[in-house]
Amino acid sequence: MQDFIGLQGLGPDDLTGLLTLADTLSDIVTRPIKKVPTLRGKAIANLFFEASTRTRNSFELAGKYMSADVINFQASGSSVEKGETLYDTASNLTAMGIDAVVMRHKVAGSPGLLADLLEIPVINAGDGMHEHPTQGLLDLLTIQRHRGHVAGLKVAIVGDVLHSRVARSDIWGLTTMGAEVTIVGPPNLLVQGFPVDVTTDLETGIRGADVIQVLRLQRERQTGGEVPSLREYRERWGLTLARLDSWAPEALVMHPGPQNRGVEIDSDVLDGPRSMVLDQVQLGVAVRMAVLYRLLGGHDDI
Repeated sequence: MQDFIGLQGLGPDDLTGLLTLADTLSDIVTRPIKKVPTLRGKAIANLFFEASTRTRNSFELAGKYMSADVINFQASGSSVEKGETLYDTASNLTAMGIDAVVMRHKVAGSPGLLADLLEIPVINAGDGMHEHPTQGLLDLLTIQRHRGHVAGLKVAIVGDVLHSRVARSDIWGLTTMGAEVTIVGPPNLLVQGFPVDVTTDLETGIRGADVIQVLRLQRERQTGGEVPSLREYRERWGLTLARLDSWAPEALVMHPGPQNRGVEIDSDVLDGPRSMVLDQVQLGVAVRMAVLYRLLGGHDDI
């Protein structure tokens, strides 16, 4: 594996190998001293052309826990504002001795384009409405940790699927690993052409589900008219405790964040015992450690 651009096209063995490695590395995150020499001497650049808190910090910690040097590049205040191209920016960093690039960009396909141009590994940290592959991996690992397996589980993905790169990575990862996936939401925020069931009815979509992944309503990506009002969205597709108890009482609840409390999910669900949100965050560091380890050829004893 030279680059890590998406989960689409990866097979069950590829995913299982990464999940097993991430599961092993997760012990490092909970140690009193979170440091191993695995990637000592390696340099990683985080190129984030969109705002991020969880993903950027997670990649930074993943690199540092394995003793790599990490620099954080932000477009604001950089040469990009002066007209420098993405390729020139990345090439200059490569010339400085960078060993891998982690990239988030608002334009779908940008990390893949950069991977074709650079000889060093490129990792997609989210591109437009394409994919967010490390989020998809950490969601798989969270489910596997708590359910013991993924194959055969009924998973509902609820919300703004159209604008969600997380949903796309989740769909590819879950279906590849044998889960039965249903997407649920407003009719004009759903997608077609994926190997999933589709419904606009929340009860139909989540009844009897083993896992519910709730997505953020991405108002900033909408052009207008997709949802009449936040109040109507909550009334029809918001996950409340009453709905969860009635329709999917055994379901694990996940959310990639950030959350709109009181819109797509209520606080008593988000903070309740079935919520796996903080587990997702913790396992996200381990997953990103595994991807960095695999791409940068870590060979030290973990």
